[in-house]
Amino acid sequence: MKFTVAIDGPAAAGKGTISRAVAAKFGFAYLDTGSLYRAVGVKALEVGRGVIDPVIAAQLAGSLSQTDLDRGDLRTAMAGQAASKVAAIPEVRAALLEFQKTYARRDGGAVLDGRDIGTVICPEAEVKIYVTASDEIRAERRHKELVQAKPELTVAQVLNDLRARDDRDAARDIAPMKPADDALVLDTSDMDIAEAIKQALTLVRSVYDGT
Repeated sequence: MKFTVAIDGPAAAGKGTISRAVAAKFGFAYLDTGSLYRAVGVKALEVGRGVIDPVIAAQLAGSLSQTDLDRGDLRTAMAGQAASKVAAIPEVRAALLEFQKTYARRDGGAVLDGRDIGTVICPEAEVKIYVTASDEIRAERRHKELVQAKPELTVAQVLNDLRARDDRDAARDIAPMKPADDALVLDTSDMDIAEAIKQALTLVRSVYDGT
């Protein structure tokens, strides 16, 4: 049985945690598509010695390995910014597109999270959710994730980084970040993660039980 759940939204809104919970509850496969772009971005920075070359980035996108996706530095702020930059390169998106589409329609169901899953990768997904939260709440959440490894980091710095990435992701010509027209918008600003997961599970179950 093929059943796709597309979960989109900006950084630190909670989409990754919600996606993993949905996948675990229903026994679906899970793909964090952001990790693909993070891996390409980090490798491109390494090869370019701090500068991302679009041609090299596209080549790297076509040859990602599991080792690349298992790197321990993919959740850093640097990796996030690099991901946003390579995601704006059409050739990189094209190289990763077919992999994501094939993954989404695998037997047994799949959950994909990212920024253009419901609009570009899986417009035919059975369930589409756009997870968001206020800029300030997202900055506080991301700061808590990063501050242990980088004690000097301030919430204001994280907020500036998030807004810069949001602007870049929403303004790009290819697959800009935005909710699909038929997506449920789930604002987690005033929710704890348990409530956000509960609402997402309720939506998925209502559709899944009817298939």
